[in-house]
Amino acid sequence: MSAGGQAASLDEKIGSGLKERTKQALGDEFLRKAVAYTTDKLKTGRLQAMDMFGDWEAWRDRGKAIREHTINHLDYYLSQFADNVTKKGGNVYFCSGASDAVSTFMEIADKNKAKLVAKGKSMVSEEIHLNHHLEERNIEAIETDLGEYILQLAKETPSHLIIPAIHKNKQQIATLFTEASGQHFEPETKVLAEYARKKLRNYFLESDIGLTGCNFGVAETGSITLVENEGNGRMVSTLPKVHVVVMGMERLVPTMEDLEVVLNMLARSATGQKLTTYTSLVTGPKRPEDLDGPEELHVIILDNGRSQQLGDPIFQEVLHCIRCAACLNVCPVYRHVGGHTYGTTYSGPIGAVLTPLIQQDMKEAGTLSYASSLCGACYEACPMKIPLHDMLVHLRHRKVKMKLTALPERVAFKSYQTVFGNITLFKLATKMGYYMQKPLVRGGMIKSGPPPLSGWTQSRFLPMLPKKSFRDRWGDLQKELAAKNTSGTKAKGGSAK
Repeated sequence: MSAGGQAASLDEKIGSGLKERTKQALGDEFLRKAVAYTTDKLKTGRLQAMDMFGDWEAWRDRGKAIREHTINHLDYYLSQFADNVTKKGGNVYFCSGASDAVSTFMEIADKNKAKLVAKGKSMVSEEIHLNHHLEERNIEAIETDLGEYILQLAKETPSHLIIPAIHKNKQQIATLFTEASGQHFEPETKVLAEYARKKLRNYFLESDIGLTGCNFGVAETGSITLVENEGNGRMVSTLPKVHVVVMGMERLVPTMEDLEVVLNMLARSATGQKLTTYTSLVTGPKRPEDLDGPEELHVIILDNGRSQQLGDPIFQEVLHCIRCAACLNVCPVYRHVGGHTYGTTYSGPIGAVLTPLIQQDMKEAGTLSYASSLCGACYEACPMKIPLHDMLVHLRHRKVKMKLTALPERVAFKSYQTVFGNITLFKLATKMGYYMQKPLVRGGMIKSGPPPLSGWTQSRFLPMLPKKSFRDRWGDLQKELAAKNTSGTKAKGGSAK
């Protein structure tokens, strides 16, 4: 089974399956090279865009201030946004959980007797597993984003927030298109893109409903902002008679002026572009004087655990995220194992924090907080200055406090606390450690060992403990220094005579 297939099947075992998925990803040399290559490219683009932009830190401060203000007054801006969408002729639905959002969409689909749904890129629809529910109702859902379309053919889930098929190469894509169409395709980018373009064009024209996500909702106008580089989002939101938007409740900005700031930060942080190729503002359904556009606009606003973070002094800032994926591109863990290893919709540092919070699951999803080196690169890359590394530590602390860690781990750390809290026990432990390590030492290094030591030595070496610790040597060094000072003083005294 592919890593993507595993990600989908182990969704309910996010933590329990983490080690196995990690092992598979580390053994997939192509995946590791593909993810590293693309994330390097995205990271380099971001750094170049930052240099060209000017005072990046000032923009980060401004972006953080906008998001902080919005989330602090989210109830007000949600109400304003909903009122303005309604005034423009749209319909707004507030859904507390995934099942509510799915039921709301199904009601809209039933009302319109929908049989075909053309989807633009939407991570929230992935979050609520909408495609699965549509399949159960015999409603065909077609992903029109090229990366998402490729993964739909492969029966896999997205591996990256903005480049879903980051782990696929041209040959794999050509094979998928060949199997789906019955005609042979060479692994040439232009050929593959042309096939997808022609194939998807009919879905835009024939679909009963167009579904999109929402990058930002503008409260003062009730506008939906969509950013993309393929044009499919614009087609999905204008050609079908019904346009349904699914959005997380936090994806708001107060004004158009604020939108300018976050759009500048989003494009540069995500791909290094000044602005994405297509930036669309959808404000209400088609008006009598309009040449195109949907006859109906429905906006489904999803909570799904997000409101639980409001007022939390540690975790509220996670709602500031603008989904640029900059944290994924710099994370040393993500860059080695890719997104499917996380076993959930949102991967990388943001996923490791967001998933256990919105799922309110520390037992399984909380394990993702350990999939991090805590290096802080995610914070340095985040355009909204979200301290993800600190949040990961707090999640680990929460998991320990809830006694959800393994019993051997709890016993080990309790023993560690006892030994390091008593100088006599500490000295005894270091002396014992020196002699106990001898069967494992090769050339001054511990290169292999039994569990749990094997978890370290399978990918790196461990220096051997010295026979005499630095604490023991310190006393000798002090005596040696004192002796040198005494001899030096005597020598000076002799020369003075």
